[in-house]
Amino acid sequence: MRTAIAIAVACLLLTGAARVQAWRDAAYPTTVALDDPLYISSPAALRRLTIGFNTLAADLYWIRAIQYYGGAKRRLAELPIVVEPPPMLADPSEFQHLYELLDSTTSLDPRFDIAYRFGSVFLAEAYPSGPGRADLAVKLLQKGIRERADKWQYMQEIGFVYYWYVGDYQVAADWFDRASQVPGSPAWLKALAATTHARGGDRRTSRAMWLAILESDVTYLRGQAEHRLLQLRALDEIDILQARVEQYAKRTGETPTEWQMLIRGGALRAIPRDPKGTPYALTTDGRVRLGDRSSLNPLPTEPERQPAS
Repeated sequence: MRTAIAIAVACLLLTGAARVQAWRDAAYPTTVALDDPLYISSPAALRRLTIGFNTLAADLYWIRAIQYYGGAKRRLAELPIVVEPPPMLADPSEFQHLYELLDSTTSLDPRFDIAYRFGSVFLAEAYPSGPGRADLAVKLLQKGIRERADKWQYMQEIGFVYYWYVGDYQVAADWFDRASQVPGSPAWLKALAATTHARGGDRRTSRAMWLAILESDVTYLRGQAEHRLLQLRALDEIDILQARVEQYAKRTGETPTEWQMLIRGGALRAIPRDPKGTPYALTTDGRVRLGDRSSLNPLPTEPERQPAS
């Protein structure tokens, strides 16, 4: 009897404690810490203060940079309203300390390879996935080159920044060419430089580039390559579907506004889906595009094709 009473009392106390905690959480919600993420902002002062422990301090600042970037990206992803991207050189407040954290990390440990390579991606990512600061991404990688002139990977990644985030294919090709001249660099860099000079921005060049990145030793970059290759596949499929839509319109004199019209007309067997399994959308004016819920959005833009001479 005493045991049963003790158990009943314990259950009541636990239930009461849970209710009190729930009331406290509702009355005093947890706030997001937005205080200054920098411990010490001067890289030179940091090196002096952490003499003998520079690499340990670099690890701490690198972890802080990852937390800072990931926290900002998560908060922006949870916004109920789509935020318009700022200009290329804007400095959204959510990411305003990101470069300083990366600069401090690489000043404490100038050979911190992953901080240069991951950090440049963080900086170059378009808002709201990042600050959209391709200029700072290049600055960080050039800092790495000053420390290690033999790192062709940094030169290659500057080329990627100019190719993907700036859209300057000739400058990208110049950096690929520079990387190809470093002893020990892979042979495909020379071919990539030549192809980018001649056909910068087209899908064949893009596909060759991302296939090369699949060989990267950085897991994040390989994941990016897989995602980009699926986007390129989607672009190819959209072209094929668009051709079928236009053939249907030419044959029937009616612009299709839903996939069922093409299925009934024998142009398709089923509603087409993108490489991630989301149905493609067909607009009221007969244009094929990704569905709003597709994880492949937004597709990369392509340069305008010049008319054949």
